[in-house]
Amino acid sequence: MPAKIRVGFIGSGGMARRHAETLSKRREVAIAAFCDKDRERTKALAEQYGAPMFKSATRMLDRVELDAAYVLLPPFAHGIEFDLIERKIPFFIEKPVNLDLGQAKEIAAAVKSKKLITSVGYMNRYRRGVQRVKKLLESDPPIMLHGGWIGGTPRPNPEVGIWTWWVQKRKSGGQFLEQVTHTVDLARFLCGDAVEVQAYAAKGFNTGTPDTYDIEDASVVNIKFASGAIANLWASCSSNASGGVSLDVYANKLAAHFTGWEHSLRVLRAGKEPVEIAGEADVFPVEDAAFIKAVRSGKREGIMSPYDDAVKTLAISVAANKSMKTGRPVKVG
Repeated sequence: MPAKIRVGFIGSGGMARRHAETLSKRREVAIAAFCDKDRERTKALAEQYGAPMFKSATRMLDRVELDAAYVLLPPFAHGIEFDLIERKIPFFIEKPVNLDLGQAKEIAAAVKSKKLITSVGYMNRYRRGVQRVKKLLESDPPIMLHGGWIGGTPRPNPEVGIWTWWVQKRKSGGQFLEQVTHTVDLARFLCGDAVEVQAYAAKGFNTGTPDTYDIEDASVVNIKFASGAIANLWASCSSNASGGVSLDVYANKLAAHFTGWEHSLRVLRAGKEPVEIAGEADVFPVEDAAFIKAVRSGKREGIMSPYDDAVKTLAISVAANKSMKTGRPVKVG
């Protein structure tokens, strides 16, 4: 392994900016290259960090020697992972890992066959409060959860490129799959694997949205876990008066309440004083540090969400989308 881990970025959007900023502060990391179809935003990052830029990910991989890659692409744009696996380049990938569950499973199998180090950006797993609740639930298992992400109506904004694909179901998978995936994954992290979902969607309430808008205005998803626990999760991109992120976890003797993007925690336990743990305002350095350490050492223990595990979270959201369409319960698989 060289003195510095040479990292290439596949995708040069907002998430690339966040991770590049974090990684640039690490002495053991060298930002080696950026690629994206959008020349202007790729050029901005390449100039900022003094790295070459490419339009094609394959060309970048052919021209630049990398020790690790960050895959920061919209849900519909995956497949480059196969090239990384073939070249044995460890990769960090942002959530959700795909829209196509079949392709995601193929990638997971290929990762396993090469014994490749991977990490997925389910950053909430790294939070102190989440780790505290995970430990408490070992002796007092979760019974019921409810929570989700409530936001406002998407408006056309040429400065926010995400809306060009986020509002299209065939590209984002909808708000539940693309955004609420963080809450779905946190529920899985605390409760274990899911076995069945039933979902309902609301449409036709939003006005003034982009012409391409065809995702759900809101959705509710009921989840049954193999452990016997149940969850009710929800999404809204049509609530303009109030909103936010939350997850409430109820066990026999414990209630845990997570609030805000930072997931600040309040724990209530029978016969004990309440405990409060402030959520981390910036958890990206924590998950990035875990990935870089794993790449340097070859040891995966610090990675909280490897690729194959993240595919199980994707399977819940894919099943939820199917249930929204059919109106029937769907097995998770």
